[in-house]
Amino acid sequence: MSDVLLSVRDLSRHFGGVKAVNRVSFDVQRGEVFTLIGPNGAGKTTVFNLISRLYDPSSGEIRFEGELLSAKPAHAIARMGIARTFQNIELFEYASVLQNLLIGRHVHMPRSLWREALFLPSVRQNEREARRKVEEVIDFLNLQHHRDTLVAGLPYGVRKVVELARALCIGPKLLLLDEPSSGLNVDETRDLAYWIDDIKRLLGVTVLMVEHDMSLVSRVSDRVLAMNQGEVLALGTASEVQRDPRVIEAYLGTGVAP
Repeated sequence: MSDVLLSVRDLSRHFGGVKAVNRVSFDVQRGEVFTLIGPNGAGKTTVFNLISRLYDPSSGEIRFEGELLSAKPAHAIARMGIARTFQNIELFEYASVLQNLLIGRHVHMPRSLWREALFLPSVRQNEREARRKVEEVIDFLNLQHHRDTLVAGLPYGVRKVVELARALCIGPKLLLLDEPSSGLNVDETRDLAYWIDDIKRLLGVTVLMVEHDMSLVSRVSDRVLAMNQGEVLALGTASEVQRDPRVIEAYLGTGVAP
């Protein structure tokens, strides 16, 4: 089996005359943390939305385990093994943490209305299995004390962890983290770094991340791709990319020639 889990080739997405993503190509290897960086408006989240099938590409292709994602409906992406978090937290505020996480198992539940209506033994077994998987994630991310708390009553930092937990409940092969440290304090960001390491090392999940905190990027990333104005600037380790003159110019406006 190829080591390439996700392959992006000549990917473009245009909104009218705006080229939000323009001929972007990269591969994500199994078992790595691959991070997209760049100034605001660089096209990073648009790449995530294209992988998630929230947008259709204007041109190019995305393949996951060799399968063309543009041929799949958006609702099939999670079942394929791709989960994501969002810049703005997307949780059900007036449901408990446990209920929000059980939603992450929904893609694995059999779809049979009559079996559900009769609550047959197979349905009960599936419910028990879903609860077991969710409890494993609760333990993994130390959410035990918040299990039965309504999301609306949780601090922002805990909500971010709950959204990460819900994505993990899907049982992904590829986890998309869209600015996971946004709004977190120093201690919370440090904990996040440990969790990303554990997600990769202990759970065997490949991570594709968009992030602005370069200390976090340097701490957890195997490879980094820098973007600006929808195009690729540099690809390499965090230190290599941060030294690239084009990246320095994009971030600092130093006037360094590309």
